[in-house]
Amino acid sequence: MPGAPLQVEPHETLDAISGHFRLFQLRDGHRFSTDDILTAWYGTTWCPSAHTALDLGSGIGTVGMICAWRLPGARFVTVEAQSDSVALAKKTARYNDVADRYEIREGDFRAPEILRAGEKFDLITGSPPYFPPDAGVKSEHPQKLACRFELRGTVADYCTTAAKHLAPGGFFACVFPHEPVQLARVEAGAREAGLVIVRKRPVVFREGDPPLIALFGMMRADDLPEWFRGQTWTEPDLIIRTRDGKIHPEYSAVKLAIGFPP
Repeated sequence: MPGAPLQVEPHETLDAISGHFRLFQLRDGHRFSTDDILTAWYGTTWCPSAHTALDLGSGIGTVGMICAWRLPGARFVTVEAQSDSVALAKKTARYNDVADRYEIREGDFRAPEILRAGEKFDLITGSPPYFPPDAGVKSEHPQKLACRFELRGTVADYCTTAAKHLAPGGFFACVFPHEPVQLARVEAGAREAGLVIVRKRPVVFREGDPPLIALFGMMRADDLPEWFRGQTWTEPDLIIRTRDGKIHPEYSAVKLAIGFPP
């Protein structure tokens, strides 16, 4: 059960995330998203016995905290550059009484002093920002800005860092847009980092629409048989809402699996 009581400040909210776990968020800042839920679910589904886990660009801790709920015996390291998000994540870790197995590091995960060369993890997760800094209309809130725009690296940097820190046979799960230009970016990032996308699951937000994002499961090429390195298993689309706007039964089952109300 939660540890010592912590105060919810007027500019914060305390929200249900997984089971009895709660998440501190800024009322007007970045809020957890479907992308976060799916990344955590996908990673822990296909690496269910991880003893060590790393979450890159961890923000307020949504992905890491869901993973920690699903992997109660695992030790975690999360890395986030924004001090406001780090403070919220630390508060959440204390509230959920996992601080003894959940280390939160502040900094850019590309910096050599943040992750030591010999640190290896069974499971690595990431929800990279999608857009170049000069693309689109930027949010006025700096927390939202960093979550959506590539201010500190790209999906290729996530792949490179994951490849360096995966334990033998480890699994890297991430989410990224599925449209052709963006899909090519994640495929190139994986290839150049020496990773193989072993499985991919397109995500459709409303039944009948094309997939907007996809979940990617990667492993190091060196950990796989040579004949396996050139193939990707594309799973059936995961549908979030039916044509009439109701939550799709499978997505309800996904949420239930991570301890979230279906």
